[in-house]
This record gives sequence, structure tokens and C-alpha cells, in this order.
Amino acid sequence: MPTLTDLSTIRDLCARYDFALSKGFGQNFIINPGICPRIADEAGIGPGWGALEVGPGIGVLTEQLCKRVDKVVSIEVDKRLPPLLEETMADYDNFKLVLNDVLKVNLKVLLAEEFGDKPVAVCANLPYYITTPAITALMESGAFEHITVMVQKEVAERICAAPGTSAYSAFSIYVQYHAKAEILFDVPADCFVPRPKVDSAVLKL
Repeated sequence: MPTLTDLSTIRDLCARYDFALSKGFGQNFIINPGICPRIADEAGIGPGWGALEVGPGIGVLTEQLCKRVDKVVSIEVDKRLPPLLEETMADYDNFKLVLNDVLKVNLKVLLAEEFGDKPVAVCANLPYYITTPAITALMESGAFEHITVMVQKEVAERICAAPGTSAYSAFSIYVQYHAKAEILFDVPADCFVPRPKVDSAVLKL
């Protein structure tokens, strides 16, 4: 399979599957080949683990996770993506796509069905338009060892903000009450196509 961060590969896939990026789903594709391997490396997962991904896109992070853990389950709401992912993930028999909305799925039931007793972590490039409700749902499920997600840099900074600072908010309090929050590294806007208006950061909870 050609490199999924290569712009010509992305354009070819989109053309063959008549796929156009959706602003409504907050879709931006990663074109920096070093980002997703680093996310997967720093997520603290490996053999014996399961990984839950939200919003796999064309599978750039997904394939990195499949190389490292026993099983990857990706939740995707865009009904146009399954045929495309069937091609890009064809080499991985430890991948499963669940076509659903992460905000509507019973995560505890899903994890029990898909992973059994394996420890499971979230590792995802979260669609930015659902960042806050998605993190809330993932944390409230109580089903994960840890959560590693790429979000808008400003959101990551707000989540990790110290008391008394201007960025400290009710969501900062909520997240920090339930988990230790740490920004792992920044991801500049030019790592994506189309280029978003803001930079991103990888956050670990």
C-alpha cells in the first residue's frame, strides 16, 4: 500500500472513491509522515493491548496502531469511508471498523464484545468539532487505561491549564479531577491538508 500521507496517494484515493473532505465532519488529512508513528509510540501501547480509535479518516494512524497492538477498533460516523478503509487496511486482519457515532455508542459494551479482558487505550486524531463531548464520553465510560488524542492546541492548553491562569476553565477542572493531563507534542497546521486555521497538539490523559 502506498504511503497514506503522500498527497498524490490521498488525491488518487479520493478520486477513485469519489470522496470529498467534509467540513461538517471536521476532516483534515495528515501529510507529515512522522506524526502518526510518534503518536502511536507515545501512546504507551503494544502487544497484548487493544486500541480504540475515533475518526480513522483514510487510516494513517490506524495502520500504525495495527502494527503495535493485538486489535484496533475504529469508530467512524462518515458512511462514505468504509469502502476506502477496506482498501487501505486490507493488509491488517486485526482491524475492525464500527460505523457509528462515538457519542451514541455504549463504550463499555463495545469494549467487552471486541476486546474481552485486554487492556484498552484510546488513540485518535479526534474530529475537532466533537472534542469536548468525545473526551467527556471516553472518560466517563471508565473503560480505558489512558487516552491519547490529537486536538486543537488551544483546547489541549486549556485542558492542562493550571489553577489561576486565564486558560483554566470548568473543563480543565473536570478533566484534571479524573486524570493526569499532559501535552506530548505540538502539531503545526502545515502537517495537514487542507491546512486548518489553527495548530494542534497531542494530549495524553
